Amino acid sequence: MVHLSPLPGTPFHEDGSFSRTLDTAVRSARALYEGGADGCLIQTVDRVYTVDEESDPARTAAMGLITRAVAEATDERFHIGVQLMRNALKASLAVAKVAGGGYIRAGALVGQTLTAHGMVRADPLAVMDYRRKIGAEHIGVIAEIDSMHFRWFDGQKTTAEVARAAKAVGADAVSLCHPDEDTALEMIASVREAVPGLPVVLAGHTRHENAARLMAAADGAFVGTCLERDGWGGEIDRERVAEYVDIVRRLER
Repeated sequence: MVHLSPLPGTPFHEDGSFSRTLDTAVRSARALYEGGADGCLIQTVDRVYTVDEESDPARTAAMGLITRAVAEATDERFHIGVQLMRNALKASLAVAKVAGGGYIRAGALVGQTLTAHGMVRADPLAVMDYRRKIGAEHIGVIAEIDSMHFRWFDGQKTTAEVARAAKAVGADAVSLCHPDEDTALEMIASVREAVPGLPVVLAGHTRHENAARLMAAADGAFVGTCLERDGWGGEIDRERVAEYVDIVRRLER
């Protein structure tokens, strides 16, 4: 994870802070790259969001500049993701397509989820139509299906059923998490059974202490806090990345 400070076009953006945000993001991405990570997810942390599928033009432009700078500071082997929160999926696709990203993370690709900012409703037809319109079919879509960012609103669908629905509308992978390790493993197993071959990415709650157990079951993980100096939202530390990657690499040997 590369967490960004509030961007231009949002209420908590500090005038004059953008170059600092960009530089910090590039340093964090370089720490991930040099520490052996396969890629990063650049995510806005603007504190308050619209529930609509939209993004302020200044905010979208800022994300594009950051994404391009990260792409230029790494190389084509480093997979760069874009997530304009809460659910600006078309803007995220546009940034990824133009600025050098390879995938987006969708807060709500199917169904709807209640957030602190209101109800976020998915519109997969509009998203996939736009993906085709701009020639971004090669940009992967990782759909949240059960996590801190998404929970099926009415509670009537299992995690596996949501995964199946996401795959049906065009998701290339899904992401999920739970603070209880056993529950997270059960969720992964249920998706594996319901949608064989669909990659499963851990959406949080992984750290050095549990990485070996959780990553043995998943295909990848979005990792933030345990890699960041000074806790959540801090700059990424290269040595912490290398230690985490070493744990995962041992599983592959």
